[in-house]
Amino acid sequence: MDEAPLPLTGLAVERESGARPDRLAVVSNAPNALSPLRLRQDKEVFMPIPPARPGVMIRPGRPPETLSLQAAQAEIAALLDTDPEAALARAEMLLRQAPALPPAELLACQALRRLGRPKAALARLSVLAREHSRVPAVMWELAQAANEAGDNRQAIAALETLTRQQPAVADGWFLLARALRKAGRADDAWRADLSGVHASSHDPDLLRAAAAMNDGRLDEGKAIVTARLQRRPDDPPALRLLGEIHWRRGEMTEALALVERAVGVAPGFDLARDFLVRLLLQTNRLPEALEHAETLARSPVANRGHDLLRASVLVRLGHQEQAGEIYQRLLEQHPDQPQVWQNLGHVLKTLGRQADAIHAYREAVTRQPTMGEAWWSLANLKTVKLDLGDVAAMEAALASLEHDADLRREDVFHLHFSLGKALEDAKDYDASFRHYDQGNRLRRTIVQHDADAFSAEVAATAQTFGAAFIAAMGPGGCPATDPIFVVGLPRSGSTLVEQILASHSQVEGTMELPEMMMIAGRLQSRVDQGEFPDFRAMIASLTPADRQRLGDEYMERTRVHRQTDRPLFIDKMPNNWQHVGLIRLILPNAKVVDARRHPLGCCFSGWKQHFARGQAFSYDLADIGRYYRDYVALMAAYDEAAPGAVHRVIYERMVANTPEEVARLLDALGLPFEEACLEFYNNDRAVRTASSEQVRRPIFTDAVEHWKHYEPWLGPLVEALGPVVDAYPDPPACATSGQR
Repeated sequence: MDEAPLPLTGLAVERESGARPDRLAVVSNAPNALSPLRLRQDKEVFMPIPPARPGVMIRPGRPPETLSLQAAQAEIAALLDTDPEAALARAEMLLRQAPALPPAELLACQALRRLGRPKAALARLSVLAREHSRVPAVMWELAQAANEAGDNRQAIAALETLTRQQPAVADGWFLLARALRKAGRADDAWRADLSGVHASSHDPDLLRAAAAMNDGRLDEGKAIVTARLQRRPDDPPALRLLGEIHWRRGEMTEALALVERAVGVAPGFDLARDFLVRLLLQTNRLPEALEHAETLARSPVANRGHDLLRASVLVRLGHQEQAGEIYQRLLEQHPDQPQVWQNLGHVLKTLGRQADAIHAYREAVTRQPTMGEAWWSLANLKTVKLDLGDVAAMEAALASLEHDADLRREDVFHLHFSLGKALEDAKDYDASFRHYDQGNRLRRTIVQHDADAFSAEVAATAQTFGAAFIAAMGPGGCPATDPIFVVGLPRSGSTLVEQILASHSQVEGTMELPEMMMIAGRLQSRVDQGEFPDFRAMIASLTPADRQRLGDEYMERTRVHRQTDRPLFIDKMPNNWQHVGLIRLILPNAKVVDARRHPLGCCFSGWKQHFARGQAFSYDLADIGRYYRDYVALMAAYDEAAPGAVHRVIYERMVANTPEEVARLLDALGLPFEEACLEFYNNDRAVRTASSEQVRRPIFTDAVEHWKHYEPWLGPLVEALGPVVDAYPDPPACATSGQR
């Protein structure tokens, strides 16, 4: 049990006028709530000073033969941590001069405990506590001695008394929680931790640090909390707060370690565990996130936020049905929760229950008409058409948000995207484009994308993974044959390819997995931090063992998403086109499928699609055109360096001649033909992408050239794409990344 930071003395000692140097008068000073002991007023005590042990010095200027009682106690207290044996000898000497003097008895007990004699200390503290049970320092020391002596019952009793006396002192609650947990009283321990957190909410150090953090003064906040932790290294709220400061600085490893430590010290610290779950989600450590989310759901203090967080983790893990059950239970208890209706709609859409999803989204916008994301979720069901009543309702919602537009930007841009889709369905393409344009412009102010920097990164990748470089790297990597990477741009037909493959008996569909991008990002950070001069040098430094380790890491981290025993699985993260070279190095036997669609159709479809996360390049026509051009150039470089390593599926060909293209696809992957792949729309697997409803129907052709309705406004896109448009489906002869 940690040492108590409570004061151990609170006595004023005054020298009487004309008193002898070896005498003193001890006078009580009316202590405050923290003052441990009271003495009878005007009691005189005479105390000769015992000789100090060798190496122990008396403060300069102090008469060697005598010492005031106050100074004697101070000397003893100063020796407790450095020389507890000398402290005990002096305390016993003081007690012989002033029998039963409470401060001296407490000091003797503290010395005994520090000498590893907690049972002896406990026996004397039990006696002291009978008369001074209202003195916090006595009960604090009694609790620690009882804990060290293995008397958990007496420790709990002392701490319960202490926390009743001083409910605003957080440490007492945290110590009580540990003792209760040791006694098997888990719920009581949990509540004690929560009481400790509540008490800490008034702590001036923590309040100052939190204010500095919230004002963006992260260094100042860190300094305050770090100083506090030097004094109290296991303070749970301070650990959690320092973790958040590191998180805000982008230091995820440090943040995770601190917050995990806070939860370890105080398992009932719900706010810390909630934050930990969110950090684990950000780092894609999903099984651990679920474990902590399930713990939170068992908190003795009911909190629907804990249920919502657990449902979010389940969704990330692909357990849609379990998440849906949580949302439905919450709505049965309290139906007027538009956010929960929306979340339920997302789950139902993913499960293919379109009518139920529409009902859920309708419930959300009925309860909160300005809820832009719910309107967009309705519009984004590609098989749903919003009517004139919906258009009027969304226009009214936009008008009501005019005065709060800056604070409600997400609702505003979602409403613009939704109106764009509704007016597109109504064939009012002029008005539709205006709303799409307003939504994209607003969204572009929120996301960050540097087209020039991105083109430079793609060019560096293309220049690295040439044929000679790949040959020089030699064999290596994880030999697993399981992964099939489906890459390309969003809205390129990649979900269709995934659904076709996932209908094969040997292939499992998962989702857009972030693991490869996380590995690539971690490697790139080594360049950004100056460890390597450039990307090529960093990749060249990877040994066969490094490549094996990275491949193994990918396989291990994606295992949680595999729910069947099928030998192959699909990773449909489209952005992995940027990392095909890395994939070939660390997973040389993985298959890569490039799903490609006409540049104008693909880019325009992506531009008018609001994505829940990522794809920052898609909110400007020129940006998305450059992105497509970079993609074509890099894939052309891969084709030249390793011919046949990537199988390309052209969307328009798949639509025009599905059986032949499916047969080619399966043959490229070494899979026997199965009729189910042509009846992919009968596959009831969960699909989370924007095409979730389209792939539940037979292939349709009405969207192939839909962009032509908007051709008058697509000049910036056409200019950015340049020769890529006319050369499609082949790359242009001048296909070099970053070329304008």
